[in-house]
Amino acid sequence: MTLGNSSAVAEPLSAPLHVEFDYTRSVGPIIGRFLAGLADHRVVGVRGADGRVLVPPAEFDPVTAAPLDEFVEVAATGTVTTWTWVHRPLPGQPFDRPFAWALIRLDGADTAMLHAVDVSGPDEMTTGMRVHIRWADEPTGTIGDIACFGAGEGPAATTPSSPESASPAALPEPITMLTTPVRLAYRHSASDQESWYLRGLAEGRLVGGRADAQGKVYIPPRGANPTDGRPTTEQVELPDRGTVTTYCIVNVPFLGQRITPPYIAAYVLLDGADIAFLHLILECDPADVRMGMRVEAVWKPRDEWGYTLQNIDHFRPSGEPDADYDTYSQHL
Repeated sequence: MTLGNSSAVAEPLSAPLHVEFDYTRSVGPIIGRFLAGLADHRVVGVRGADGRVLVPPAEFDPVTAAPLDEFVEVAATGTVTTWTWVHRPLPGQPFDRPFAWALIRLDGADTAMLHAVDVSGPDEMTTGMRVHIRWADEPTGTIGDIACFGAGEGPAATTPSSPESASPAALPEPITMLTTPVRLAYRHSASDQESWYLRGLAEGRLVGGRADAQGKVYIPPRGANPTDGRPTTEQVELPDRGTVTTYCIVNVPFLGQRITPPYIAAYVLLDGADIAFLHLILECDPADVRMGMRVEAVWKPRDEWGYTLQNIDHFRPSGEPDADYDTYSQHL
């Protein structure tokens, strides 16, 4: 059903979005030694082919690309090489008050590392100033074991002020895995076409778009027809029934999964649409799913609806005869 031209649509929607997940990776023997050293209140770098001491250590020489394995312990004091002042700290940064980010070359190192410096104001920061490590109270085997740097020489150094090679046997066992929380917060402003779609979902409707009566219907709608660039101006309401074009049976569990495997993730081509979208197929034995299966949407209770496709909890078999292959063969 064609709903009309987009010129009658209200202002585009806008909302804050937050993306957050834990990223777990193996760190390898070189970074693993560095992190283990931090947990032991020691800073360990590595010597390059040209004799320079790299802190943090690199796995491969930046000049020759040869693997590096000569560990060097350096001091917990150093010199600021450059800095910038943070007037309004962001969530997750080392402090909830103003502070400085600085590149700091530790004594015995030839490269600088980035970390926070805790001073009361930018007038206390200068290039060339001396700083010292303030260690965190509880070691975690991460860069956070350096809580920050403070101004001045600090307590008497217990690590060498000139580079000394350290045998692996004299260093803590390397850490092997590191989990880092990743967070991104931003504000997304939807296009006019996205806004049709999202407002429709909030009303229990599925709204696609096309350039004109001869154009293909896309859901979610694009700003322009991807085949010829004509702007999408017409809204088209689609039924909540369609056809499974392709599918995947998910058997592998993963973090954050809300459904116990096995279950079906399938591309559903709504009647009247020219592109399929991905959704769950439930109330169906995975062994029974097939291309061409006819399905219908199962909506959540109305009081749970928002501006999201999650208003449709899942699709289920509708009981209709399977669609002929020719009706969806161009949409695989």
